[in-house]
Amino acid sequence: MSRILKFATYFVLSLIILFGLFLLVFTITDYQPAERIILYESDHPDTLRANHYLALSWNIGYAGLDQNMDFFYDGGTQVRTYREKTEENLRFIENFLVTRDSVDFIFLQEVDINSRRTYRFNEFDSIDNVLGQHKGWFTPNYKVGFVPLPITQPMGKVNSGLALFSRYEPSLVERYDYPGKYSWPTRIFMLDRCFLVAHFPLSSGKELLVINSHNSAFDDGTLKKQEMKYLREYLLEQHQAGHKIMVGADWNQNPPGISASHFLSPPEFDKFTLSSISPDFLPDNWIWCYDPRIPTNRDLRQPYREGETYTTIIDFFLLSPGLSLLNVEATDMKFRHSDHQPVLLSFGLSKN
Repeated sequence: MSRILKFATYFVLSLIILFGLFLLVFTITDYQPAERIILYESDHPDTLRANHYLALSWNIGYAGLDQNMDFFYDGGTQVRTYREKTEENLRFIENFLVTRDSVDFIFLQEVDINSRRTYRFNEFDSIDNVLGQHKGWFTPNYKVGFVPLPITQPMGKVNSGLALFSRYEPSLVERYDYPGKYSWPTRIFMLDRCFLVAHFPLSSGKELLVINSHNSAFDDGTLKKQEMKYLREYLLEQHQAGHKIMVGADWNQNPPGISASHFLSPPEFDKFTLSSISPDFLPDNWIWCYDPRIPTNRDLRQPYREGETYTTIIDFFLLSPGLSLLNVEATDMKFRHSDHQPVLLSFGLSKN
């Protein structure tokens, strides 16, 4: 065997061994949360007594997906925006939330802490600091030591998740891990989807459960079906126990009654299946709350161009029986600082 052939053989074997070690290390260190994790407990919770409340849900796109961004995993080319733009996006998000600090419950998705793509900013702490009237909780749903894609410019370390802010003290805050995972080794570099639940006592002796959720995007619909089945069972169980429930989420699905072509005809997606939640997913007395006039999400295969870029509605609320819809309104920001737009809900709380 010639020296060149020996060198090539050893080189290839070395690469295979290194790649195997890489997968082994990240498999061993893969974030694998328990199905249920208690994040917070209080022995002095606030009992909710008002007749109506405000809630806001917004996927802030980790302050990195402004109108000038596309994203490689959606079919674009970019991995992250520059540092100054990330700071600008985050300041805008903070200012927007501060001007709405009378909102009782704030649900945020894609909040980064110590991620390379957002220059290791702790976005949760930053937002928590400006929302002085609120208490805040965070739980990760994307915690990977190193994302190796794209090969030419790896995304690197990611620590991102859900944040819930409340003007009231809950009795309990929990994280529930959704079932369904990607196959190995893809799953060690992908999200661990979950929902965050805060429990607030009511004067009736029951509870108001407020839930922040972010469902799967990059799958053929299989993962979303498993997640939605799990969520449905949880909602019906809690409602059967007499509790009232409000969910705010990035569902990565259209609400019942809204099709993918509500604003523009949808393009062909390579890694994403967009569908509508079935009208019979829950009994008729549950209320889906969305603003049909304003899109809440845009396509990331190219920077945003109004009237050309595909947009849809995948951010909205759900109310159980015992809660009433007073108003719901999305804010049209032209996707200047996130690939999603916030949705504000006003809902009523019955006394029985």
